[in-house]
Amino acid sequence: MAVSVPFQFLFLLLLLARAVLASSEYLIGVGSYDITGPAADVNMMGYANSDQTASGIHFRLRARAFIVAESPQGKRVAFVNLDACMASQIVTIKVLERLKARYGDLYTEKNVAISGIHTHAGPGGYLQYVTYIVTSLGFVRQSFDVLVDGIEQTIIQAHQSLRPGSVYINKGDLLDAGVNRSPSSYLNNPEAERSRYKYNVDKEMTLLKFVDSQLGPVGSFNWFATHGTSMSRTNSLISGDNKGAAARFMEDWFENGQKVSSQIPRRVSTIVSDLSTNHSRLLDIAASYKSSKGQSLDSKVRVRKTTKHTLVSAFCQSNCGDVSPNTLGAFCIDTGLPCDFNHSTCNGKNELCYGRGPGYPDEFESTRIIGEKQFKMAVGLFNKATEKLQGKVGYQHAYVDFSNLEVTVPKAGGGTETVKTCPAAMGFGFAAGTTDGPGAFDFKQGDDKGNAFWRLVRNVLRTPGPEQVQCQKPKPILLDTGEMKTPYDWAPSILPVQMLRIGQLVILSVPGEFTTMAGRRLRDAVKSHLISLDSKEFGNNLHVVIAGLTNTYSQYITTYEEYEVQRYEGASTLYGPHTLAAYIQEFKKLATALVNGQTLPSGPQPPDLLDKQISLLAPVVVDSTPLGVSFGDVKADVPPKSTFRRGQQVNATFWSGCPRNDLMTEGSFAVVETLRGGGKWVPVYDDDDFSVKFKWSRQVKISPESQATVEWRIPESAVAGVYRLRHYGASKSLFGSITSFSGSSSAFVVV
Repeated sequence: MAVSVPFQFLFLLLLLARAVLASSEYLIGVGSYDITGPAADVNMMGYANSDQTASGIHFRLRARAFIVAESPQGKRVAFVNLDACMASQIVTIKVLERLKARYGDLYTEKNVAISGIHTHAGPGGYLQYVTYIVTSLGFVRQSFDVLVDGIEQTIIQAHQSLRPGSVYINKGDLLDAGVNRSPSSYLNNPEAERSRYKYNVDKEMTLLKFVDSQLGPVGSFNWFATHGTSMSRTNSLISGDNKGAAARFMEDWFENGQKVSSQIPRRVSTIVSDLSTNHSRLLDIAASYKSSKGQSLDSKVRVRKTTKHTLVSAFCQSNCGDVSPNTLGAFCIDTGLPCDFNHSTCNGKNELCYGRGPGYPDEFESTRIIGEKQFKMAVGLFNKATEKLQGKVGYQHAYVDFSNLEVTVPKAGGGTETVKTCPAAMGFGFAAGTTDGPGAFDFKQGDDKGNAFWRLVRNVLRTPGPEQVQCQKPKPILLDTGEMKTPYDWAPSILPVQMLRIGQLVILSVPGEFTTMAGRRLRDAVKSHLISLDSKEFGNNLHVVIAGLTNTYSQYITTYEEYEVQRYEGASTLYGPHTLAAYIQEFKKLATALVNGQTLPSGPQPPDLLDKQISLLAPVVVDSTPLGVSFGDVKADVPPKSTFRRGQQVNATFWSGCPRNDLMTEGSFAVVETLRGGGKWVPVYDDDDFSVKFKWSRQVKISPESQATVEWRIPESAVAGVYRLRHYGASKSLFGSITSFSGSSSAFVVV
């Protein structure tokens, strides 16, 4: 039966909707999706250590996104933060192709930014240039696919959740989460410039709070500069490092009632009721549940819990180029003495000099501490955010060939001169590594000479010409990557520069790692330029942040003075001493176009090298178990009738298959279950929890037999009761079919 609705009521609804939208200022949406790559056999991206291959999960990796739009048909920007080392040009290209197929021209390279947090504990092989996939034995399709899929899914979520809302901004200083790892380079900057700043690293965190007009807070994204190197170059567990940890802590904090605890937050909101205070009764119950025989599953099981309203919290990267989270300083591992100040060596050897995190010697504890510091700072800013972003949404983007770009710079005696950038090249100091992850052989930071032996080795690959040598001075060229094209490009030449605007906030998307002072110069130049162009539109309340490692990756950007010192960061500044000046020049062009409402030429397109990729990583051939053993069977069980207290560790090992058979996207390899009424087992912790680790191994490298260990450090927040450990996995037959399975340990008691 048709029901008539009074016209006056419809009119009131329309007015109310308009009022909500007007008061909210924007349409906002957020999204989050699992991007955990292969947890076995694949080299980690970041340290370029060929021995560092994945063999389990510390906690899972995610892509998190926000979208802000002026109106349903108005301008919009989308920002994606990845728990990955950096963005990748080929990943960005393929994500944009999918978005175009789905949404037309709504999301393009102009208004979509994809940024990495710079964890050094994620699977590699997803970049398209040779330099960045050598240690991963070339391109790794699984690493690539899970990123493209996850980024697309998180943008879809953000798009579908667009609703009227407001965005608030707040800032504050976090003093003890980063130190300068190249202070001698920083000191080469002009004293007058250094005197303007209290610290030799940026301490400011800038946070956005996204508030849905009806649901309340739905998102929190912040930018703060510190490296993702709390986890060391020998770690083999996939991890989001300190920023990934901070994101999980903040999402847990929101889900668990916004209470800041001194303990590690939990990942799962469901808590077991106290079955009994009688310990012996709990032991009797636990004793009745023995380890299960491994079971084949008809379909993939996903145990991740979700709720209707959760907070999406991202801890984004900024100008972290010379900022280390290893805040205790760098020391020689043989003597315990501080490393050499200028070269970070120990008796002339760089490989003995290591930075120490606040939890030294426990890298997991260092990760927790630095993550918790960022989390607590973000909570304070989140709770006190009152300045609302208001005004236009805008964006500018251009592709620029940095291999031969004319740049106008000031002359020492006054006036200007025109200089050029260079084809990409890396110096000898690059091979020395950093105090977060030193290199090998006899390389050292601060080397502006090189040596004859390594020049001979270099010349086997390519001898740089005199013009390139002159252009890159004082960098002694170790690898002339910009001019190496076999089997395809070793380094990028065409880079994206991008500017996003949300009211009085401007985000500078940069495809590399700016050092502290380089970032300060870029921010200051853009801010003053915008204000000079339109002081009414951009006043003193203008906020400018740098989003590092965004859209693609091109290593480091130092100041001209830091480049002269040729420590690791200067040796890794690919395009020569005028690289920073080139960025400032190009971002000023973006700023001018943003103010004037112009559309800049798109510039030369970066190459799509996907079809040229080479992969030498062997596939999974087959998984097997000993005779009479099934996948999922327990190999080493929890001790019978065992009781554990909070803070203790419990683990069980299962016969397993290679994790590359199924990445368990939005699922788990490792689960902690608790016993509920009626004999029902309920998952309460999983491998996206800071307290649970999933460890995988083969007894022999080429063996088809493998084991998986579920390890649970019982948090203080755990409720007394009966628990067990469960492993989910997948095995591959000789004929290529994949079969899912699971197994569980014997039950135990937590008191």
